[in-house]
Amino acid sequence: MISMAGAAHGSVARIVAAHAGAAHGTPTGAEPPVTLLSFYGQPWWMILLKVVAIFLFLMVMALFAIWAERRLIGRMQQRPGPNRAGPFGLLQSLMDGIKLPLKEDIVPRNVDKLLFLLAPAIALVPAFISLAIIPFGPEVSIFGVQTPLQLTDLPVAVLLVLAMSSIGVYGIVLAGWASPSPYSLLGGLRSSAQVVSYEIAMGLSFVAVFLYSGSLSTSAIVNAQAHGNAFHVAGVTLHYPSWYAVLLFPSFVIYLITMVGETNRLPFDLPEGEGELVGGFHTEYSSLKFALFYLAEYINMTTVAALATTLFLGGWRAPWPISVWPGANTGWVPLLWFLAKVLILLFCFVWLRGTLPRIRYDQLMSFGWKVLIPASLAWILMIATIRVWRQHGGSTAVYIVGGAILGALLLLAWAGDVASERRRTAAAQAAEPAGPTGGADAAAPSFPVPPLDLPHYHGIGVAASPAGAADPDAAPRAGVKEVTGA
Repeated sequence: MISMAGAAHGSVARIVAAHAGAAHGTPTGAEPPVTLLSFYGQPWWMILLKVVAIFLFLMVMALFAIWAERRLIGRMQQRPGPNRAGPFGLLQSLMDGIKLPLKEDIVPRNVDKLLFLLAPAIALVPAFISLAIIPFGPEVSIFGVQTPLQLTDLPVAVLLVLAMSSIGVYGIVLAGWASPSPYSLLGGLRSSAQVVSYEIAMGLSFVAVFLYSGSLSTSAIVNAQAHGNAFHVAGVTLHYPSWYAVLLFPSFVIYLITMVGETNRLPFDLPEGEGELVGGFHTEYSSLKFALFYLAEYINMTTVAALATTLFLGGWRAPWPISVWPGANTGWVPLLWFLAKVLILLFCFVWLRGTLPRIRYDQLMSFGWKVLIPASLAWILMIATIRVWRQHGGSTAVYIVGGAILGALLLLAWAGDVASERRRTAAAQAAEPAGPTGGADAAAPSFPVPPLDLPHYHGIGVAASPAGAADPDAAPRAGVKEVTGA
């Protein structure tokens, strides 16, 4: 047993040494690709340093995202937003973070205390773990040690994110289950159904990326998006687009939709809809425990944005035409491109919140199961067919015929859905009871509709108070004619 362990350790050391020698032999100005071997032989203090750096990054990004969302929503609604605490209100999120733990911590009676206390931590911790496999940049030198700007990588790294997303929903479900409020329970049930539904579509959107890159490792996926096929124009060598957001655009769109549903953000925030569920699954929470749920939402936003950057937007690699610069993808500079892409995606979260209304829950679930999942399956089948056909030397005509067949199927599905909706509408109108006069009244809605344009909204029939009257209520009302909607 000891000899086998020593032999294994020696073989790993030889592999690492060979990898390091290959890296030293890399031409000047070119960064060696980050592989799984790049993470062997890292000192313990380097791993600890990366863990602390990721924790601080997520905390700072959460504070910045909260401030930026308030400022942007304020601009969209023509109001200033936070502008008191610090310059431009930058310290407002920090002040809120200090205020919440200092509030009274209320634990309602008849709660399951163990689950009630564990639920916020279960919702928060998976969001931190998911960022461990996200590459922030290439190999750099930190205190004389060559190390990738990434905590770790796995052969199935993307599956770790899906696993953590599945575990994170337990925090929301247990928060609703442990609380005695029926509103919390309804919020937890809604969230579990929503996250499970949209997580299936999210996982399916990754399959096309796996087929193209040939790996589930995040560093390998970033390397696969380095350069597209080369072509020459006027003696200059250029490359076709290599980002999967372009090559696999339907997968990118599906992921963007599902990442909004996974984070319970507008327009998919029905699990915590304030108008009908008070506060959703965290109705009974206060003080620090509520702050943990609040923090988990914004950390999840950063995590899914970083994953979208890694899988579809080239990761830390510079966009074109910046990538023409030889030093764009070397050293610490790629960290800027990664942060810029993440911030753009976070802005899209805020943009959606300030633009779209909340949709009904049945529409949300129907969209996930009847649109996103079937579309993902059809797209995966087409991508798999194309990949196999290209490996066997297929022609372009097959792509055209396949695209035409797919378009015809989508058109037939849309026409069938429209016809089904019309049949449901006609059946609902036929089932309504007839009105007192019959005829057109039979199709009238069965609930009262208040008048939406009453005359007194425009000042019709309302006389102004006499000049000089000190008290408007004391003015004579002889000239005032009361108008009703009747």
